[in-house]
Amino acid sequence: MFVRNAWGRFVRSAGSAEPRRRPTWRRVPAKARPTAGAGTKGGRVGAGDGDETVAAARAGDESAFTALVERHRGELRVHCYRMLGSFDEAEDLVQETFLRAWKSLGGFEGRSTLRTWLYRIATNACLDALDGRAHRVLPRHLAGPSDPSAALSPPADIAWLQPYPDRLWEPVAPSEAEPDSVAVTRETIELAFLAALQHLPPRQRAALILRDVLDWPAKRVAALLEGSVASVNSALQRARATLKEHLPERRLDWAPSAEPTERERAVLRRYMDAMERADLTAIADLLAEDVRTEMPPWPTWFRGRDAVVAALAASWDEGSPEYVGRFRMLPVRANRQPAVATYVRGLGEPAHRAFGISVLRIEDDWIAEIVAFHDLGLFATFALPTTLSPEHR
Repeated sequence: MFVRNAWGRFVRSAGSAEPRRRPTWRRVPAKARPTAGAGTKGGRVGAGDGDETVAAARAGDESAFTALVERHRGELRVHCYRMLGSFDEAEDLVQETFLRAWKSLGGFEGRSTLRTWLYRIATNACLDALDGRAHRVLPRHLAGPSDPSAALSPPADIAWLQPYPDRLWEPVAPSEAEPDSVAVTRETIELAFLAALQHLPPRQRAALILRDVLDWPAKRVAALLEGSVASVNSALQRARATLKEHLPERRLDWAPSAEPTERERAVLRRYMDAMERADLTAIADLLAEDVRTEMPPWPTWFRGRDAVVAALAASWDEGSPEYVGRFRMLPVRANRQPAVATYVRGLGEPAHRAFGISVLRIEDDWIAEIVAFHDLGLFATFALPTTLSPEHR
């Protein structure tokens, strides 16, 4: 069954959504034993790894191997997410990384850190996954802005960019055990940055992430990509130029804070309150004049305050056939940006049901962008319930 979303568009109801396939930890097969593998040499034991633990893992001790690699799961998941633009696929590629590492542990010779070795495997796994595949997009990448009075295009079965729940950052900053790890700063994980990355060819994407985000030396990047330092520098120059074309104009002015600011949180609270009260005037007062709203999997998107308010008006009119219902909003954390989980209750319905996860970009106390991900499987990813009782606050 489909119902209308917050912008007056149809979405599948929570009750009819198919459950998302969730990746799970694949236990390393007991019969498998580590062997040397091409492209996996190099791996100095890092601080906290322990020679005895590495030796046990190389001898086939699965628990020792798990102890070695699990501490890197969080940052490898972020790395794969940057490469792929998909949280779900990032989970799968981390599992693939660990499986490849287990099978090739005999090639781990101790000449660089275990972390560097795992990043090499993860990057190559991502490059394999991206081979011949279309990049992930948002609705604005497909066509121009939509007319809020026009008929809705059907949901597009394409690879959409996904948000990343902040609750899964591991680590959020370098630790004493891993001094060469890199903090996940806001400017390297925002949706705008992720969307811009998807315009890069896979190897350029890898070069830019390794060099500019992870701060690897050009020589190390060249070794991983099996090229020269000159070729890496050339790829970086092209990648940086492409990013500049696709990032918002004021992108370089943003402060690289790790969390939304108090002013941004205040705007988010006002937005949530206005949405729950269905107050069009209050919403309009929060939106930038050139605000952009998107709602994958629908290719529809709107540009400008008037268009956004027009799309909302009918969906909040109880006398209109396009009436959506009343909203409840819960603050969440996604991509180091202000975000909110939306629940809706239609006429005669006993409870609010899951509706979407919206990620906001706020500039100078104005809402400049809202990306509303109408993928109900995301609620499990964000550890959220699919329904809210009337008593829930």
